[in-house]
Amino acid sequence: MFYGGVLFPLSALAQQGFNNLWLLGYNSDDGLPWGNSDIDFSNGPAEVSLHAYEIGYHRTAANISRVDGLLEFSTNGTFIADRNGDTLFNGTGLAPSAHTSAFPEGLVVSQGALIIPKPDAPGIYYLFHGTVDNWGAASAQYLYLTTVDMSLNSGLGGVVTKNVVLWSGVQQAGKITAVRHANGRDWWVFNHQANNNIFNRYLVTPSGVQLVGTQAIGIVRPPDAGNVCFSPDGTKFAYCWGETDLEIFQFDCCTGQFLNPVFIGIDGDIADGGLAFSPDSRFLYVSAVVDLYQYDTNAGDIAASVVHVGTWDGFYSPQPPAATYFVITQVALDGNIYISTGNGTFHLHVINAPDEAGFACDLVQHGVELPAYYSNGLPNHPNYHLGPVLGSVCDSLGMGLQELQAPLVPVQASPNPSSGRGTLTYGAQRTAGVLQVWDAEGRMVLQEKLPAWSTLHALELTGQPTGMYHCRLQWGSRSATVRVIHNEP
Repeated sequence: MFYGGVLFPLSALAQQGFNNLWLLGYNSDDGLPWGNSDIDFSNGPAEVSLHAYEIGYHRTAANISRVDGLLEFSTNGTFIADRNGDTLFNGTGLAPSAHTSAFPEGLVVSQGALIIPKPDAPGIYYLFHGTVDNWGAASAQYLYLTTVDMSLNSGLGGVVTKNVVLWSGVQQAGKITAVRHANGRDWWVFNHQANNNIFNRYLVTPSGVQLVGTQAIGIVRPPDAGNVCFSPDGTKFAYCWGETDLEIFQFDCCTGQFLNPVFIGIDGDIADGGLAFSPDSRFLYVSAVVDLYQYDTNAGDIAASVVHVGTWDGFYSPQPPAATYFVITQVALDGNIYISTGNGTFHLHVINAPDEAGFACDLVQHGVELPAYYSNGLPNHPNYHLGPVLGSVCDSLGMGLQELQAPLVPVQASPNPSSGRGTLTYGAQRTAGVLQVWDAEGRMVLQEKLPAWSTLHALELTGQPTGMYHCRLQWGSRSATVRVIHNEP
């Protein structure tokens, strides 16, 4: 049955960490306008910078950072790069096939790679990945597992096992996704077979990775170029496929079972589109190349709740034929949703208030400018901050009770003192919160929303008098405070 318990975050893990850094773009061998663009959320708002790396990223892109935010490694599906952008020790030769050989600069498979930290083994990471093995049918034959140990090569890391076959059989290329188990430690990882309606379910524990079952549910899916995603709270799952269709499921993170599929036809082309849930897990955004839709997954009739929140405005970057379409979507630590454009362009779209219904979501087309071309991929990140389900029979570790009783991770302000601009960092919370700031006289000078699952927030006191300010961060009945000093610039 569906277990409707409360999912608590692993605040003990969270400062920024894991998914604070997004890497995208082409390798830097040919110089500008080619190159790598980093988007760093460590200080709150997206900070975009140009870097020179050996690796470039197309549709297959995954990277992971340490808890403190330092990049560990990244992959484009053909090889793995270390934090400096150079080839990781033993990191070449991923997913051998004719398709991989044809795209040595990065695979063009959506969600073709995913990185999961091995539970209870700091510095050990599992890379789930694949390619297109059956080129004519655009399907995969293998799901691979590669293991990275960051203690190797003087801390730059190295591959210890590579291309271990987890499952062999005709399956969808890419669309590899994961969600935290109800016990708050382990992970469920999924891929989908092709020409049927069967999901493969893998369990990641301190003992390793194993296929623990399959589930036949939903519609039969031929090989497709769609996308999949879990909601941030882990209770919902969506799959867009083919050219016109969408399925939304409930999910039980205790048993790893999908439930109650809802099939929705879409008037548009989503074969190359993307999916992202709002941080509060209510709204699902579906990109359909020239259209962007919002669905209320809490509505009694989800299909009827649709709002057509965006149509491509005809913008090219930098000129035709590089249209800024709506393609891959991803939620970031700042609570915004970013959307790639489907062509080699200089821009991303951004949804600034994705928890809001309809046009209040504040879509800004081509609202983020990048310093170099990139090729429509965004890193494939699960919600690394999702924690246990309180009271679940599957929480055999008791982590839910520990989390409920534990105090909030102290809020940190940096820099402190500051000239008026700084960042607050804190443990991720499953619900949206509120930041309130008072001056020394007890006057409230600022009140802002804290998106669910965010771990940092920009604090802007420029224009306020210098002095001491009291910041209170509130999530329901839980709160944390910090004092900051605003000095002269």
